Amino acid sequence: MPLSEHEQRLFEQIERSLAEDPKFASAVRASDPRFHTRRRLLVAAGVIIAGLALLVYGAVIKTPPLAVAGFVVMLASAAYAVQSHRRAQSPDLHVVGGTTSRRRTRGRSGRRSSFIDRMEDRWRQRPEGHR
Repeated sequence: MPLSEHEQRLFEQIERSLAEDPKFASAVRASDPRFHTRRRLLVAAGVIIAGLALLVYGAVIKTPPLAVAGFVVMLASAAYAVQSHRRAQSPDLHVVGGTTSRRRTRGRSGRRSSFIDRMEDRWRQRPEGHR
């Protein structure tokens, strides 16, 4: 439903007043889950580059444990980046009162759903025509 002219003017006035308050803008930005995800991805990218440098340095000075450590650092950082990205894509990520929270899916026994539980749920929820 589109806004009326009066509502549109009020909305624009509120938007202008909020844009002029830098303290409010930084508070909103700090509570935004996308801001935290972007920061985590940038940190992970920096650590991947540091791990690559460690790997190359270990290979150049012919110290295999140092090169392996660089590879492990790169691998762990890449896993962290993928996990952060997946968490950001989750539809149940939301902001409540300035804090980020995740609703967890619980299985039958109160624990997180296992792969089998999710597959069984999908099987039960499939359309009737595909049986």
